[in-house]
Order: sequence, then C-alpha cells, then structure tokens
Amino acid sequence: MSEQEPASDLPESDEEWRERLTDEEYRILREKGTEARFSGEHVDRDEQGVYTCAACGTVLFDSGTKFDAACGWPSFYAAEDSAVTYEEDTRHGMTRVEVKCATCDGHLGHVFKDGPEPTGERFCINSVALDFEPAE
Repeated sequence: MSEQEPASDLPESDEEWRERLTDEEYRILREKGTEARFSGEHVDRDEQGVYTCAACGTVLFDSGTKFDAACGWPSFYAAEDSAVTYEEDTRHGMTRVEVKCATCDGHLGHVFKDGPEPTGERFCINSVALDFEPAE
C-alpha cells in the first residue's frame, strides 16, 4: 500500500481489502499469515520513529520499545496505548495470544511473556504488517 488512507475510510468488504492491500499484505493482515523468519524489512531497522499499521496507518509501536529478540521478526516490549487488541489463537496445535490492530482488526503477530523489562512482553510482529515513519 503506497499511501495511508484515513482510518474512517476503511474497506468494508473482503473485496475492498484485496484491492487496497498487496497480495502479501492481504495474506498476513487479513488471513493471519506469517512471513518467513528474517525476511522482513523491519527486522534489523534501528532508526528512531514509529511503526504504523500497513493497512490503516494507526501508530502501533514506538522504535524506543523495539529490541533484538533474535527470533526473525521485529520485536517490541510495548504497544502504543489502545493501539492493539488481543485474541486467543489456538491454530497450529498451540495456544498463543494474537495481536491485532485496534483500528482495522488486521493481524499483526503474537505477544509472548518472554520479553525484557519493563513489561516482560515480546510483541513478535510481521514486518509486512508494518510501515515505518522516521522521526523528524
């Protein structure tokens, strides 16, 4: 997706989401897919700025909360207030906590209780689900 649309202009149908997102964005954000480890553009990014939802532009994570978890996906120890929602995910024979964009309900990744202080959480997020806006 090249430009962010206002959150109030969110697609209402599956067809509209398919038109708005690339095939890979659609697979991750709408079909709950996962990108290959170490393949995402944000895994090694260490610039100051914010990470936004690739589907709707909502600010999700500040770069100050990003850390190297050596897991192959961008990892953060905290999300922005009210930016994400959580849902139990029992797919693939395990129980995890799915992280979704609170604005557009897009699948971002999962959160685990093995992160650093101050939260002890590790938000393991697909790069494809994120855009990056550098600090000014």
